[in-house]
Amino acid sequence: MAEDSVKTALITGITGQDGSYLAELLLQKGYVVHGLVRRSSSFTTGRIDHLYSDPHRSGTSLFLHYGDLTDGQCLTNLVCEIEPDEIYNLGAQSHVRVSFDQPAYTFQATGGGALNILEAARVLLARKPVRVYQASSSEMYGEVLETPQTERTPFSPQSPYACAKVFAFHQTVNYRKSYDMFAVNGILFNHESPRRGETFVTRKITRAATRIKLGLQDRLYLGNLDAKRDWGFAGDYVEGMWRMLQHDEPDDFVLATGRTETVRRFVELVFGQLDLDAEEFVSIDPRYFRPAEVDLLLGDPAKAKEKLGWEATTNLEGLAAMMVEHDLALAQQEALIAAQGP
Repeated sequence: MAEDSVKTALITGITGQDGSYLAELLLQKGYVVHGLVRRSSSFTTGRIDHLYSDPHRSGTSLFLHYGDLTDGQCLTNLVCEIEPDEIYNLGAQSHVRVSFDQPAYTFQATGGGALNILEAARVLLARKPVRVYQASSSEMYGEVLETPQTERTPFSPQSPYACAKVFAFHQTVNYRKSYDMFAVNGILFNHESPRRGETFVTRKITRAATRIKLGLQDRLYLGNLDAKRDWGFAGDYVEGMWRMLQHDEPDDFVLATGRTETVRRFVELVFGQLDLDAEEFVSIDPRYFRPAEVDLLLGDPAKAKEKLGWEATTNLEGLAAMMVEHDLALAQQEALIAAQGP
């Protein structure tokens, strides 16, 4: 493919946190972007609606298609129709706690979905080159066998979600070796943003703290405050995804900050930025504990820095401030509506 030709990308999970940031990045780079969206009775495109009215872009470069990762034939048909140069598989049932309640569906969407994407790419490969990015997860390390975790650290998954991601990881490696496919795994440690879903712990904390600040909520209920995570900014991490598919050779890379902090520390940062004492407002609820906990995740991004020139640029304090600012504005809107009455 000529260096100056327009590239086409397909993103599964485009309406999610990572998908929206990645779509922004690729559109800025001049890509034509296609996204896979599950049919729903309500609109789920809030994170990407602004991309249709971006004044810095001319013409239509973003297209959405209904489909589902569990429907292999649908995916193959779509991939063969679009003929993308790059496929980013970000779609999944991605909530770890929910995976304990829905293990079969989690495997079908997260593990089987990745296999369906790889198989669709293999069909397309008979016509033209295609590069595939698989969103792997630090949750695969589970009950960690060494710290920090690298690309060579053995996996020890502790949830149905993590098990499904391990399956997807190894299938990606298998397709790379068996079919000479440019397929890579990005092993991403926790990455957050104002676009994070509100059921994920960081966003749950920032939403609750800002609502408590304005008197809209009384308390915040959390699970294991001592769990340690390596937290970065999602906007930084999608740049790493893109760089993996521009690399000369397909390989697997850890993306992380190299710093770990407890959930408790994130709570303190958020409440502290609002001049609140977290101990007054936070309670432990056993319902939020996982059946099998992952206590410590800490990634070593040295390989990504050396080979891709990538490193995280947003620290935890900056991330917390960014999320608090966004959610405080949301809380202020809620307070204004509440003040107006019915």
